Order: sequence, then structure tokens, then C-alpha cells
Amino acid sequence: MKRYMKYIKPYAAAFILAPLCMLTEVFGEIMLPKLMSMIVNRGVAQRDLSYIIGVGAVMVVFSMLMALGGVGGAYFSSKASICFTSDLRAELFAKVQKFSFKNIDQFSTGSLVTRLTNDIQQIQNVTMMGLRMMFRAPGMLIGALIMAFIMNKRLAFVILIVIPFLALAIAGILKTAFPRFTQMQKKLDRLNSGIQEALTNVRVIKSFVREDYEKERFTGMNRDLKESSLSAMNIVIMTMPVMMLAMNITTLAVVWYGGNIIIAGDMAVGDLTAFTTYIVQILMSLMMLSMVLLQSSRAMASVRRINEVMDTVVDLTDENASRKELLVSRGKVEFRDVSFSYHEDAGEKVLKQISFSVEPGQTLGIIGATGSGKTTLVQLIPRLYDVSEGSVLVDGVDVREYALENLREGVGMVLQKNVLFSGTIEENLQWGRENATEKDLREAAESAQADGFIMAFAEGYQKDLGQGGVNVSGGQKQRLCIARALLKRPKILILDDSTSAVDTATEARIRECFATALKSTTKIIIAQRISSVEEADKILVLDEGRIIGVGSHKELMEQCQAYQEIYYSQRDREKEVSA
Repeated sequence: MKRYMKYIKPYAAAFILAPLCMLTEVFGEIMLPKLMSMIVNRGVAQRDLSYIIGVGAVMVVFSMLMALGGVGGAYFSSKASICFTSDLRAELFAKVQKFSFKNIDQFSTGSLVTRLTNDIQQIQNVTMMGLRMMFRAPGMLIGALIMAFIMNKRLAFVILIVIPFLALAIAGILKTAFPRFTQMQKKLDRLNSGIQEALTNVRVIKSFVREDYEKERFTGMNRDLKESSLSAMNIVIMTMPVMMLAMNITTLAVVWYGGNIIIAGDMAVGDLTAFTTYIVQILMSLMMLSMVLLQSSRAMASVRRINEVMDTVVDLTDENASRKELLVSRGKVEFRDVSFSYHEDAGEKVLKQISFSVEPGQTLGIIGATGSGKTTLVQLIPRLYDVSEGSVLVDGVDVREYALENLREGVGMVLQKNVLFSGTIEENLQWGRENATEKDLREAAESAQADGFIMAFAEGYQKDLGQGGVNVSGGQKQRLCIARALLKRPKILILDDSTSAVDTATEARIRECFATALKSTTKIIIAQRISSVEEADKILVLDEGRIIGVGSHKELMEQCQAYQEIYYSQRDREKEVSA
């Protein structure tokens, strides 16, 4: 609870006023049965109209106060719960943004979405209900019990006999409910992940005619969630019949016993009427408490899931960096005996004893078979992962000594998977530099050979790309992503197989622009085609996480058999295609 106090404090007034307003309503509900019994016992019995009107007027005043209290309680509880969970959601999202790639790998995307939406909503619901019932249910229970004992102690003991049995029943229900709610949230995670995957890859599904398979898969996940939800809700359903049965049995017992007391002349008729109302209030307050506890059980499952995210230790931070003020100024990159594994405890190392350096302004090409560790290698430069052994240096300084923001501001990356966001082309390019002018946008797009097709759109740079850039081709996506990276004016530019969907002529023009517009920028290019890196100052050949060749194209053609094999196999394929 201590963790959540910082979200509660800004809205402390609403958190306090909500239950206080509900106390006003409770006080009125406790007093109304007593006032009604007074009217029956004296006003009706003695036919005293003025007494009936006077007490009735007091009841009207109490009713008005109850209405104001109810409205105030609902307003302040809504304000407190919504604002509290809104801040909690923002903090949770901020924590996820701090996650390293390794941290993100621990959770599925669907699970994080569920935690940010459904789990937060469960906490909001129970907070709102709790604020309204916090004082109302206990207040009504205690107040009605006191009034019952004041009116007739013998009759009140009937209620005291029932309460322990109800408490045991409620405890049993809650104990059974908690694990079922936890399981239900896990099933919801799985369903959300499945929906996201299916909708994101809908074009692939259609192209492989796998709609029926996806329908069956979704049906299975949906059925699992339904069964899990029904299993949990069956517990909730049991609560109401148990409470109503107890209420009806208690009411019958009180009416029978109270009727005998009235016949004996020890109790007035109006008092029995009021007493019956207090029984209902006592049992209703217990029912409200049981519902709050039941909802709290579900919310606690959500709290635990949120805490899992909050308690996740971000394994990649700059808290211990010694040179946080340092900026990337030149762009020199050096690897010293670098080894890396995604799993520290076990598993084969993805990179093994990697050592090389790239001077500022040079172009480094990286080539190798699929799975040789090319992408992993470049991800160590902006510290998307930390090395397992050795060190990566930028401008002679270990990347772990930079502030993450300063390091990544100096590195521009075009990832292997091209990602665009909902919005216009201009808005997507401005991810590279938020305050970029129209001239800056045009220059970056021209360097990436994107300006031509952008201006072919009727809307130009205001063209809406839709979610993920669904209305542009793969090659156009790649060029937009390159332009976005160029806008950063980085000292180090990393292109991870980012021209694979571009024809060779366009790729050549992009390389020409790099040579002129990015003279002082260090360029690291991962490619499948040797023609993409043939003119690089230095080329690394990777195989199973090791460097098996390094040098210029000419040197590798003389010294590296693996490079020669790649070169000649690609040349032969080109000949076959042209033939």
C-alpha cells in the first residue's frame, strides 16, 4: 500500500470527502426506521396528525441530506479512483518505457496491454466501490446493531447468531475466488496477445489462406477465457443466494419471535417494523462488505500483476555512468574482446571475442549468414543490450559511461524491421528531429531517395500513413525510415539490412548521397548483398558469432574464402536472373 500512497496524496481531499459524504447517507438510513416507528407507535396509535407531520418533516430533511451525501460520495469516489488510477497507469507506462529489450522479453505484448488496461480498470473499480462502502457498510452494520440492541436486546441476539455463519461462508468464497481470478487474468493475457498477433499479421494470414486456422485458434483461446471467467463468476453468483437465504431466515425468526413479544405486550408494533428494517440493513451491509471483499480479491490479483512490472529491475540503466554529460562528438566505434549471450546463466554465446574499430567518417560493412550475430552486434553500440564480456567504446569511452539519452542521440538506427506510426509522413519523419523544418525534411528525404514518391502523393508530406504505414510499399517504408534516421544528424548511422526492399539503382543513389551528405558520419551497414557494402572502407565477415574475415572488398577477395563464396554465388544468381 505504501507504494500507492504517492498516487493517492494529490487527491487526498477526494479520498477523505467520499467516505465522509457516505456517512451522511448512513446516518439518515439509521435514523429513518426509528422515526418511522415513532410515527406508528405514537402518531398513528394516538391519531396525532401534528406529531405525524412534525416527524415526517424531520424524515424529509434526513432524506434530502442523504441525497446530498449520496451524490457527493459518488462524485468524490469517482474523482479519486479515476485520477488515482490514471496516474498509476501513466507511471506503469513510463516504467515499461524504461525497460531494456531483455526486460521486455520477459512479458508478452498482450500481457503488458492487459496490465495497462484491464488490470488498472479492476483497481479503479474496487477503489471506487471501496470509497463508497468503506464507511457505509461498516457504519450501517454498527449503527443498525446499536439501534437494534437499544430497541430490544433479546431480539438483537438472533442477528448475532447469524453473523458468524455468514462471515465463515464469505471467507470460504473469497479463498476459492482469488486463484480463479488470477487464472482468468492470465487467460485474458493470452487472448489479447493472440488478437494483437492476428490483427498485426492479417495480410500474412490472408496471403497464406490461414483464416480458418486463426479462427480455430481464437475460438480455443476465447473458450478458455470463457470457461475461466465462468469458473470465477460462479463464486460471485454464490454470494447473493447465501446472503439472501440468511436474510430471509433471520427475518422470519425475528418476525416470529418478535410477534410473540408483541402478544406478550413487551414490544410495540412500530418497533418490530423498525427492527425488521434494521435486520435488512445489517444483512445488506454484510452483503456490501462481501462484494467489496470479492472485488478486492479480483483487484489483488491485478495489483500483483502490476507489481510484477513495477518490481522488475531494469537491467540496463545509466545510474552508475561516470560521464553522463558527455556527448557523442566524433563517431569512432571500437569493440574490444566482446562476447554476448541473451541468457547469462545458460545458452550459447551469440557473439564471441569480437574486436574491431571504425574511425570517424568511415563506412563499415557487415556481412554474414542468417543468425551469424550481425544485428546483435550493432545493437550493442547504442546499448540496447549490454555486453556479457569485453567492452564497446564510442569516441574512446565505454558506452556504459554515457547517459543513455546522450549516447542514443548520437546514434541513428534503421532497424531490420521497418516501423512507422499512425500519422502523416511529416509526423513520422519528425521522430528523427521534432523541430525539423520543411527544408530539413526535404533534404533528408532526398538523401534517402524518398522525396520523389512522397511528392507524388496528392497530400505530399501530409499523406496519412495509417497504422504501421500500411499504404506504402516495403521499399518506401525503408526509405522513410532512412530519412527519419538522417534527420537526427547522427555521428554514427547504423543501417540493418535497411535497403533489402530497394532496387540496386536506388540503393546506389542512396550510397552516393551518404558519401557526400554524411562525410563526417560513421556509417555501419549490415547487408545481404555484397554490392551494398563493396565500397565500404572496411568489411566484417561474421560466421556463428565470430569474425572470420576483415578488410576491404579487394583484401577479402584475396584472403577470405567465405567472402569469395558469397560473392561468386551472388554474381552467378544475378547472371541467371539477367539471362
